[in-house]
Amino acid sequence: MSTPSSIDQAEIAKFEAMAAEWWDPNGKFRPLHLMNPLRLDYIADQIAAEYGRDRRSLRPFDGLRVLDIGCGGGLVSEPMARLGADMVGADATQVNIGVAQAHADQQGLTIDYRATTAEALVAAGERFDVVLALEIVEHVSDPAAFVATCHDLLRPGGLLILSTLNRTARSFGAAIIGAEWIMRWLPRGTHDWARFITPDELAAQAQAAGLMVVDRKGMVFNPITFGWSISDRDLAVNYIMTARRG
Repeated sequence: MSTPSSIDQAEIAKFEAMAAEWWDPNGKFRPLHLMNPLRLDYIADQIAAEYGRDRRSLRPFDGLRVLDIGCGGGLVSEPMARLGADMVGADATQVNIGVAQAHADQQGLTIDYRATTAEALVAAGERFDVVLALEIVEHVSDPAAFVATCHDLLRPGGLLILSTLNRTARSFGAAIIGAEWIMRWLPRGTHDWARFITPDELAAQAQAAGLMVVDRKGMVFNPITFGWSISDRDLAVNYIMTARRG
């Protein structure tokens, strides 16, 4: 019997078409390159707090097994590996995995990259201390089922960290009109506003899956400075959330 999958082939095709540009900071993934330092700082803070690690140490996440699901070209997997995590990077398309593996090899990094799905990893009995699902939940076919699968990939006490886009008028203006139509950072149609998920909806999905939401923050882009900042209150466009498996 085949394993059900949360992947949406039309969404996968969009990212396959851009795969060669993953590591170009001025290419189609420029928004992620700009956002990445903020995402990584948040992720590192959450993991360090949960597992009692000292972020000032050279490899604070030694011994922790971390999954980056929907890893793309490896923009998060690589710095996490440098911080000592035992990284598995999974993506539904072999094209992205090829790009990610080639870049990691050039950097001398050991990352277990796999062209696979979250459901297949569960079926194989894989378990992790941390699962990262960044800018992916708005692209899967069934977000609630995907979050439940992420729960099943966690060891007891493990952390799920998700980042995505809120479904608001501001997010339509920023992610679609701004990033796709005006700035042309991304091809038109990369995002479907109707698939964006509010923080309350995502929190409810996490709780229904047996996870406890322990933190949520906004990630706010300043178009004047082209910088990102974290916010306790402004989750209107981009946000990031941490949930723990009991």
